Amino acid sequence: MNFEGYTISRRDFLASGLLTTASFLFPFRASGAVARVLSPERALSFHNTHTGESMKAIYWNKGSYVQQALADITYILRDFRTGEVKEIDTGLLDLLFALHRKLESTAPFHIISGYRSPETNSLLSRLSKGVAKHSLHIDGKAIDMRLPGLELKTLQCAAIDLRRGGVGYYPSSDFVHVDVGRVRYW
Repeated sequence: MNFEGYTISRRDFLASGLLTTASFLFPFRASGAVARVLSPERALSFHNTHTGESMKAIYWNKGSYVQQALADITYILRDFRTGEVKEIDTGLLDLLFALHRKLESTAPFHIISGYRSPETNSLLSRLSKGVAKHSLHIDGKAIDMRLPGLELKTLQCAAIDLRRGGVGYYPSSDFVHVDVGRVRYW
């Protein structure tokens, strides 16, 4: 739907109706939730733990993805081993934005692994049983990350609650995997 330059999904439209109804019952709590759903901007911040690079970008503004921000995010999420870059699925960015919102966090996501080239993924798959032979990282649809100041278990539970894709929990390696594939947990 498009209202005065703002495009919202069917899910957000329905959620805003529910939140507006809730605002009559709980006026102080619901008003902030309505503003978050109908926000004209979506921003994310990242810190790449391997390269030391950090960035913050408004990647969606007034109903459209911001192409330069998407390019910058794609670059920071590149395969740090090869330098290869691949477009990151915007659904993954929207998932990360929803996680930030759910957790009420503004901390940068610390990137362990974003995009992986087929060569890098093949190498990692040979070295570890925990790496899928055709990982969604190859398609730019997955990220391994953590949020500083937040327990890993809390991040995992929030991602599971969203039910937007796969969620892997790796406490010994100190990260959570999220992807925009089918809903599953490990």
